[in-house]
Amino acid sequence: MTKTVNLLESRAVKAFHGAHHAHGRCVGRALNRADALCRQRGARLTAMRRRVLELVWDSHKAVKAYDLLDRLSDGNKPVRPPTVYRALEFLMAHGLVHRVDSLNAFVGCSGADSHHNAQFLICQVCGDVSEMNGAAIGKAVARQAEQAGFTVRRQTVELHGECPRCAVL
Repeated sequence: MTKTVNLLESRAVKAFHGAHHAHGRCVGRALNRADALCRQRGARLTAMRRRVLELVWDSHKAVKAYDLLDRLSDGNKPVRPPTVYRALEFLMAHGLVHRVDSLNAFVGCSGADSHHNAQFLICQVCGDVSEMNGAAIGKAVARQAEQAGFTVRRQTVELHGECPRCAVL
């Protein structure tokens, strides 16, 4: 268990983007990966879907659909809610974004090229959300559910607390 905890702690610290985090490259990598994955899967990453993905990745905070709607709409041509929701559904279906249920918001997926269970570290102070890929956590939850006779269809773990930066404030 100690090895798992140490691994998770090191990932958590890395996940909460230290001073050397180059966010522009982070967003660029996510968009390039999305382009490549969609091409590989024969899916169409339209300009609107790409823009929604870019706005989701704009910060490391979870973003609500109506905030995306406001940012996408300009004075001349407002974007309608179904357009944003359809784009988000496409992005979720292709593993490019996750829905953070407790916040009713969305974050970019850092592991879009592989199917995985979502685990999030959510800072209650600054609002940053970081995806954690703790395979051991997913397996432990699935094992407990199986022992209870429960069939898991989707697994999301959301941990609320303080990120390393906010914990020292």
